[in-house]
Amino acid sequence: MSLQKLARELDETARQSAAMVEGVALALEVLADKSRSCEETRKEAVSTIISALQGQDRIEQRCQNMALAVRQFALLPPTAPESVYDEIWSSLVLDELRVPALSGVAAHGVHGEAELF
Repeated sequence: MSLQKLARELDETARQSAAMVEGVALALEVLADKSRSCEETRKEAVSTIISALQGQDRIEQRCQNMALAVRQFALLPPTAPESVYDEIWSSLVLDELRVPALSGVAAHGVHGEAELF
């Protein structure tokens, strides 16, 4: 089960990374639109890039948390009960990894910009 959870969380991290890149790509499209005024274009592009890059911090935290969990999993004997793996997950910093009900929750929302969760 823990490896399945890890796989879900890696999928979610990849999705969040893609959303961040899409945000930057959208900003580049805005900057390339010659029909818009320069000031309006710059403001929208900067706002979009900032929103996208804020997601990078969350992605980095997710990766660090998952790496910590995997290192702890690697130290466990093959006979360790599932409850030990659950305890490792519950000890992580990010609620989205620590709380089972929040696992992958960000993927289910509909947003127009990169999310921080």
